[in-house]
Amino acid sequence: MTVVVASAVGAALVTAAAVLLTGIGGDSGERTVAESPSPSPSSSAPVLPAGVKCGGDACTGKDPEEMGCGGEFVETVSRATVGTTLIEVRYSETCSAAWARITQAVVGDEVRITAGGETSGQTGEVETATNAYTPMVAAPEARGAKACATLASGETGCTPVR
Repeated sequence: MTVVVASAVGAALVTAAAVLLTGIGGDSGERTVAESPSPSPSSSAPVLPAGVKCGGDACTGKDPEEMGCGGEFVETVSRATVGTTLIEVRYSETCSAAWARITQAVVGDEVRITAGGETSGQTGEVETATNAYTPMVAAPEARGAKACATLASGETGCTPVR
């Protein structure tokens, strides 16, 4: 009797396993396929190198050194001399931003950066040293970025636009 009961239980287990594994006996033989999640829209923001904290519009009004846009990520793309003062357009392709730097200056000299036809720009003023730089403006390319200086002496001048 024990052998018969054990055989019946074993047969029931084998049948149950077969039904679960093959899906036989389910709802009209249809199988449900789990839907894969729809891909999320990718961000259009570029992946920035370590230490770089902004890109494009997010850089506007920010300090280029604090945001990591200087150093190896910047180049001087245009320069001019106004009197004995040097003004430069500094551009970071990595940050898609430009700023102006003024050196050999005196307290009260100002430098302004504009880019892409923008007229508002950003201004930096020499307050205690002989140099200063502006906050950044968004610039998808260096072309169109321009730095202008107004010296304490009243003299003015700008870098050529590339």
